[in-house]
Amino acid sequence: MTPTAANPPVPADPATRRPGLPLDGIVVADFSRVLAGPIATMTLADLGARVIKVERPGVGDDTRQWGPPFTATATTYFESVNRSKESVTLDLRDPDDLALARTLALTADVLIENFKPGTLDRLGLGYDSLKGQNPGLVYASITGFGSAGGAALPGYDFVAQAVGGLMSISGDAASGPMKAGVALVDVLTGKDATVGILAALHARAATGKGTRLEVSLLTSLQAALVNQAQAYLGAGVTPRRMGNQHPSIAPYELLACAEGPLAVACGNDQQFAAMTRVLGAPELADDARFTRNPDRVANRPALISALEARLASDTSAAWQEALTAAGVPAGSVLSIPEGFDYAESLGLEPTVACGEGRQVRHPVRYGEDYVRPASPPPLLGEHDAQVRAWLRSLAAHE
Repeated sequence: MTPTAANPPVPADPATRRPGLPLDGIVVADFSRVLAGPIATMTLADLGARVIKVERPGVGDDTRQWGPPFTATATTYFESVNRSKESVTLDLRDPDDLALARTLALTADVLIENFKPGTLDRLGLGYDSLKGQNPGLVYASITGFGSAGGAALPGYDFVAQAVGGLMSISGDAASGPMKAGVALVDVLTGKDATVGILAALHARAATGKGTRLEVSLLTSLQAALVNQAQAYLGAGVTPRRMGNQHPSIAPYELLACAEGPLAVACGNDQQFAAMTRVLGAPELADDARFTRNPDRVANRPALISALEARLASDTSAAWQEALTAAGVPAGSVLSIPEGFDYAESLGLEPTVACGEGRQVRHPVRYGEDYVRPASPPPLLGEHDAQVRAWLRSLAAHE
């Protein structure tokens, strides 16, 4: 926290510092739960921040009960986004616990919350109530549908995928609308929140002032619709479900082989010509129906029929090898375990040790050692004693 006359330095706990990491010394008050907020705070923890996760006594984060599957200590859902944090249980209906929560908020560099808009304001934990005593606070609110007309709407990924348009372009004509296979909108929103927090911390380094930022599931989803959104905004085209096909590129889809489907992504005419040579059918690149990408999109059924007739002579794995060697983006459809094995084979080291198990690693590689060693996701209230003692010492220091 940036010291000021109204906000003097407070005692730090040396055991929580991570010297050399980008966010060493940054304290994050994590009043969020489920997925979007926790993935943001876990990212900050990976980068060295001290993240104190505030949970309801006896219950904790909703995702502690979101199973199966379970591990020895929790659900895999909870553990996926809560490593390297401290858990303290505070009953915000209890005056003493609420006072400790306020002390935490007045000490923090970052506060992130996803309560229904107005809830923390009524508890004296809103940004306007805190900024006078903690002017350097970066206060991040995650909502489902904003704090105006959508303030009363519950914010769940599945609903956001439905009303935001993502389901309308997922699946195919036979399947009907489909959600993504993971809570993609929550993940995107959490990453957007992280970007906003880091930008605000960077600005604070120059000005000494924090700010309040808000990101919603709906706005993050619509920003992530990219070309599909711009098709509507820029050309008046309403995108539709096309299964595994791309609305603007061909071939850019799954193609049937003798064994297993093959994902092919020809992003330009040169890649398509290279593909036809690998398939032993270079004449396809000279066919006026297929020479240029717009022509291939317009004549997609004939194109796919011609390609699959040749792909039927071998397996997807064999074609992946041959096409990749020719510079054509292609890959077999793998399961999640197979996907991790593939990443390992490429030297990507996709997982890290975390306690007795493993987790997906922080996704960014840095030239310096910017990521802390992962510690296991906390048990509910695991750090009650030390965090409460620390907060009481801070209150006494005020």
